[in-house]
Amino acid sequence: MDLERAWDLHPQVSVRPEPFGALLYHFGTRTLTFLKDRRLLAVVQALAQAPTARAACLAAGLDEDELPRYGRALAVLARSSMVVGRTP
Repeated sequence: MDLERAWDLHPQVSVRPEPFGALLYHFGTRTLTFLKDRRLLAVVQALAQAPTARAACLAAGLDEDELPRYGRALAVLARSSMVVGRTP
């Protein structure tokens, strides 16, 4: 996952916050994904306003040493088309 790139939720993805984190549903692929981390939900929600994924992570309150772990989580979401790269 390129944290220096701008990312966003796929336009066909709906997010439903839950006490454990969130449910993400992709209407195009009919894929349901569980986010079991409220901080990852905060990162995903911050993607739209952030210039980069790194900025979204930092805006969500993550420390630099946590970025590799959350970068891997975002990469999984990108592989399942839940998040997509934003073009400049």
